[in-house]
Amino acid sequence: LAGFLEPSLIAFPWLYFLLDAMAAVGDVDVLVVGGGGREHAIAVKLRESPRVRHVFCAPGNGGTAAEDRMTNLAVGDADVERLVKAALEKKVGLVFVGPETPLVAGLVDACDAAGIPCFGPSRAAAELEASKAFSKDFFAKYDLPTAAFKNFKATDYDAAVKYVEDEYAAGREVVVKASGLAAGKGVLMPQNLEEAKAAVKEIMVDRAFGDAGDEVVIEQLLVGEECSCMAFSDGKVASMMLPAQDHKRVDDNDQGPNTGGMGAYAPAPCLTPDLKVKVQDVLQRTVEAMAKEGRTYKGVLYGGFMLTKDGPLLLEYNCRFGDPETQVLLPLLASDLFEVALACAQGELMARVPEVKWKDQAAATVVCAAKGYPGSYPKGLPIFGLEEANSVEGVKVYHAGTKQAEGGLVTSGGRVLAVTGMADNFTEALSRAYQGVDKIRFDPPGGESKSLHCRRDIGRHAIERLATSS
Repeated sequence: LAGFLEPSLIAFPWLYFLLDAMAAVGDVDVLVVGGGGREHAIAVKLRESPRVRHVFCAPGNGGTAAEDRMTNLAVGDADVERLVKAALEKKVGLVFVGPETPLVAGLVDACDAAGIPCFGPSRAAAELEASKAFSKDFFAKYDLPTAAFKNFKATDYDAAVKYVEDEYAAGREVVVKASGLAAGKGVLMPQNLEEAKAAVKEIMVDRAFGDAGDEVVIEQLLVGEECSCMAFSDGKVASMMLPAQDHKRVDDNDQGPNTGGMGAYAPAPCLTPDLKVKVQDVLQRTVEAMAKEGRTYKGVLYGGFMLTKDGPLLLEYNCRFGDPETQVLLPLLASDLFEVALACAQGELMARVPEVKWKDQAAATVVCAAKGYPGSYPKGLPIFGLEEANSVEGVKVYHAGTKQAEGGLVTSGGRVLAVTGMADNFTEALSRAYQGVDKIRFDPPGGESKSLHCRRDIGRHAIERLATSS
């Protein structure tokens, strides 16, 4: 084209810049690995990049199937070999990994071997999440602030029980954790000594979490407010995101069993400027320590911090974006996610994106779950009101447990949708999110709405804190 237009280019030199810009727009396809609400949010944000032409999702969900410039691929998110094959066949310029399972299985390593840029930590680096015992030992080695703890192998049941008894005798309560991946369910929070001993038995003897319980971490219970603090990392630098808070319990007022998360909001006001400096320091020291260990950390470093009277203490690390925190963080990201992720994958974040920028707004998301979650719940329920919900100003509905069926979109999981509201302040963001939620039903219109469950108090603590400080 440049040769054909050469006389015009000589006469109008600015055409060179136009041609360069045209060549850079929409020239890259990407592959998002995963099928939840987190991955829908990632795919939507990547599509915003002027560099991205098309987003493939493996396996994706009913929401990504309906989006413009997105295509679902029938490849499981743990099938490393087929994921690499799909990435090569589609000639993608970036693989973006959502969940932890493929990271722990070595998807990034396999992509690197195939010459495909992949955003996420290697198998060795992902051990920060894969093994709580490894991570706690790592915290101790590099003096990263955390709760007092002790690790026990599966054969050390009697010693583990004795440790618990000694802790309670000294007036200290404990948390009992399966060391391995347990789909977010391997953390038990007993209320007394007998429950603590029962928790140890449940993991070590009853094998409630299978191989994830081959090693157990027993740590001191921390008291305070929990905050999700994530950072983009290129192996050298941790660029901290806005702080977020999620809501784990299924019912209002933090009642009922733990879930994968029933809602979230950002930026979380509990992380004051002084506390943010301390958290940023911990995240940066973690990246530097991982490099010393020969486990260069690229991707999202997600620190769960408890804000205690002694300062921010690490609860654990996850090696990927949180869900549903992603559904509030990415809408607030002002920088180009594709450029940030590619720079991290190639170890050049500071050179290519010196400052990751964020919008001066607030976001809140409310999860719409199938009634009965996190226990048994029905599947295949029809979903109504999505168009109306997405029409509310500042609202985007992200799909998690949905799929396309003959009669339309139906539920396929426990956490079905995440309804995100954005605005210039928290109050309006929450109001918009709930306006969207109120448009949605998992029952036919006209009758009683009995199949959808959501919490009605998402963001309450933030509103109270902001009201107190104003």
